[in-house]
Amino acid sequence: MPAIERTLSDEAATIELGEDLALALKAGDCVALSGDLGAGKSTFARAFLRALADDDGLEVPSPTFTLVQTYELRIPVAHFDLYRLADSSELDELGFDEALSQGICLVEWPERAEGALPAKRIMLTLAHENDGRRVEISGAEDQLQRISRSLAIRDFLNNHGHCKARRRHLSGDASIRAYERIYPADGSVSRILMDSPRHKPGPILQDGKYYQQLAHIAEDVVPFVAIDQLLIARGFAAPTIHARDLDQGILLIEDLGSEGVLDEAGQPIDARYIESARLLARLHSEQTPREIRVDATVVHRVPDFDRTTMKIETRLLTDWYLPWKRGEPASDDEKREYSEIWDGLIDLLQTSETNLLLRDFHSPNIIWREERRGLDRIGLIDFQDAMIGPTAYDVASLVQDARVTISSSLASRMMQTYLAERHASGIFDEATFSRDWHLMSAQRNCKLVGIWVRLMQRDGKPGYMKHMPRTFAYLQAALSHESLKPLHDWCMKTGILNSESAN
Repeated sequence: MPAIERTLSDEAATIELGEDLALALKAGDCVALSGDLGAGKSTFARAFLRALADDDGLEVPSPTFTLVQTYELRIPVAHFDLYRLADSSELDELGFDEALSQGICLVEWPERAEGALPAKRIMLTLAHENDGRRVEISGAEDQLQRISRSLAIRDFLNNHGHCKARRRHLSGDASIRAYERIYPADGSVSRILMDSPRHKPGPILQDGKYYQQLAHIAEDVVPFVAIDQLLIARGFAAPTIHARDLDQGILLIEDLGSEGVLDEAGQPIDARYIESARLLARLHSEQTPREIRVDATVVHRVPDFDRTTMKIETRLLTDWYLPWKRGEPASDDEKREYSEIWDGLIDLLQTSETNLLLRDFHSPNIIWREERRGLDRIGLIDFQDAMIGPTAYDVASLVQDARVTISSSLASRMMQTYLAERHASGIFDEATFSRDWHLMSAQRNCKLVGIWVRLMQRDGKPGYMKHMPRTFAYLQAALSHESLKPLHDWCMKTGILNSESAN
């Protein structure tokens, strides 16, 4: 990938570049800052660190005399100034390798230790040009792709009336999506930027398709835009989209706030969960169209939560969890029997009530807006993977929140609220719904136990493993229904369910 070149018209542009790269770099990146005195190396480093800290007043002393200054930020950073380095071997004494293994290293005057710096590094060369500066950024292709993406987002903001806006990291999730909070230069209300590049095809797994296709995982932002339009049209509090680039996968959307349904200790706020159950009842009271027009040329067809999707998700248990738990792969007989059991369970869903399911309706994706009234208090996000399927799925997702333990008392009150609302809105088959709730709970939790392991082993995200005990408790509750006895017996036979399962 060719080097990136940009003109920096003034010091503010250099600061902006530092902020943009703070959103592009990750642990293990080494940035070598080159340039004459006064070229802007320290200005860049200061802006980078303050953006990463989300603290415009962060004290950033020059490491000229100490040689290294460390910062414990969202990503740890070590800021090196090698101007006074006598020999490149001294870099080891400064703890460079350890710092790089844990975070990001910013290196001023890298020429002093040329041979000791990693070959895979980002070279950022600043030079005076007229009244401003010129920067050239070179590095490995994956590094430059991340930087190019961040700079493309800056261009997107500039092109949609948000020049000089301040960008700050908000969150990332278990997918490739990332979110930023955008603060307009005019001081107006903040916005949320969704950075959702198009999925790259994965290995073919079945029927000539890769996992995202089989599981109906959104591969671009079109599904989000479509479902967002639908929810708003039906009176739900989904974010207004202020600007969009469907090709690049960049959306600038309304900031619904940061308050959720958990208290400061991370525990459920009962009243907010109960109102969320009420929202689902209203969502399920009206049928959803299969096709949603996004613009004159783009129509999104909401996919079905079909047999293929359900089974490819449940396979995560045999493909990822079981090998991790037992230290050996599932046998062919175990896989075949497990698949046949799920075929039988999915056959039961022929009589299910179906409607729009948001797919991940739980605490991370529910915003609470105290100043609003009624269901408008509940802001909805992260619904790009929505499908048409058994309505019980989202109720199971909420009542058995994957990220927080729901007490049996609160779960009961949520179910009572949902059921009462559904009965009040028309004909409703509660017995069939109860069966579907247990079945969808089992399907979801079989998927999740595999996802937690996959995130740890494949994606280097071990933090999700803390949810494993809760997920197994939910699975055991789901398997208590008589219709799921075949799956319960299989889990007992394979050792998935026993006294040690949830540890």
